[in-house]
Amino acid sequence: MLQKDKDNSKRFLYPKKPSGKLYTYRKRVSYALLLLLFACPFLKMNGEQWVLLNFIARKFVFFGLIFTPQDFYLFALAMLIFVIFIVCFTVVLGRLWCGWACPQTIFMEMVFRRIEYWIEGDAQHQKKLNAQNWNKEKIFKKGAKHFIFLLISFAIANTFLAYLIGSDQLFKIIIEPVNQHVSGFISIWLFTLIFYGVFAYLREAVCIVICPYGRLQGVLLDNQSLIVAYDSNRGEPRGKIQRHVAAEKKGDCVDCGLCVQVCPTGIDIRKGTQMECVNCTACIDACDEVMLKMNKPERLIGFYNQDYISAQKPFKIGFKAYGYAAVLFVVFMVFSALIYKREAIETTVLRASGTLYQGRGENQTSNLYNAELINKTNQKVRFTFRAKNHQDKIEFIQAANVLPKDGSAQITFFLIRNNKNITAYKMDAAFEVVVDGKVLSMANTNFFAQPDNH
Repeated sequence: MLQKDKDNSKRFLYPKKPSGKLYTYRKRVSYALLLLLFACPFLKMNGEQWVLLNFIARKFVFFGLIFTPQDFYLFALAMLIFVIFIVCFTVVLGRLWCGWACPQTIFMEMVFRRIEYWIEGDAQHQKKLNAQNWNKEKIFKKGAKHFIFLLISFAIANTFLAYLIGSDQLFKIIIEPVNQHVSGFISIWLFTLIFYGVFAYLREAVCIVICPYGRLQGVLLDNQSLIVAYDSNRGEPRGKIQRHVAAEKKGDCVDCGLCVQVCPTGIDIRKGTQMECVNCTACIDACDEVMLKMNKPERLIGFYNQDYISAQKPFKIGFKAYGYAAVLFVVFMVFSALIYKREAIETTVLRASGTLYQGRGENQTSNLYNAELINKTNQKVRFTFRAKNHQDKIEFIQAANVLPKDGSAQITFFLIRNNKNITAYKMDAAFEVVVDGKVLSMANTNFFAQPDNH
């Protein structure tokens, strides 16, 4: 990350390579999430990729469920659930999402930063390499690093595009001639350069300056939220251990500065909660290593809340967290009920505009209707369209009995009703869509006619 020197010039931040138990756990979580991230757009379920967010075609797929523009309310509700979950998660566990699950942090710390350590060495070696004049060693190491950065950014860009346009369309862009997919080719390289710029130069500035979630941290956290914090009651007054000097009453912190050196955002956790902290837990591992060497208890830096730091109160979930959890539960139950009731075929029937009822001899009356059927599955569907009331008859003008995959069909027809069954000027009319003997969809509208008074 870029920071300011005393002379107001810009310099890169060189965090020390982290290690420890929490870092090992974090690597396992990160690589599992990376595997899932790269797998979702390329693995398929029921003929559809696991996750598709095609805003252009207005088609969204989540693990076999297809959402069309008519299901936008479900998509909006799902996004609301995700936001409430993040808020509830933050109120209880602070910014742990940023350090352990955010794609930006995972790619930066577990992919790009590790490549940097592998090629250029630890923090001191990187500083030395950057400070020296350009020679064969520097050209080779810098060139190799940025070449690998570009390759990884290219892979991320292709995966990102697969989420947006679909993996099948992406393969066409890659395999077929460039002149047939100019916009797709430009998009791949545009996203590649964006990701390269983010991970090679912007780095943690994305978390600190650009990401809105980081800005919300100060609003969402309270004194009961678990955060990475320094136990000042135990650590202060800090001071270095000096030989041949009479022992003074000091805290456990030996002021080694390792917690600052390993921090990817360059903060001093001992100064209290700061917006730049992404709860990566690198400082916890570094401090625990020092405490073990000093034969002192671990977790001088650990997961604490402000109530524990200030008054030694044990951790407990606050009422605000329970409130958010209750809202999350209610919204999730509503979403689940809507998903359960969601029809595979959506049917809309409307009376033809500008038309009146039509007399059919002395015994029957008809209304003209337009129907649209939308297939929300990825399979071609053969269907039968009929009136729910078997005494009513349908006379098709524009007929259809096949719904294409992810497509729709339009039907124009007359609904013919016996006059003896007409008891009011405005009555209900119901229709069914039958597939393989099962009613998959229903639609209701109005039937207008002069009632039979005889």
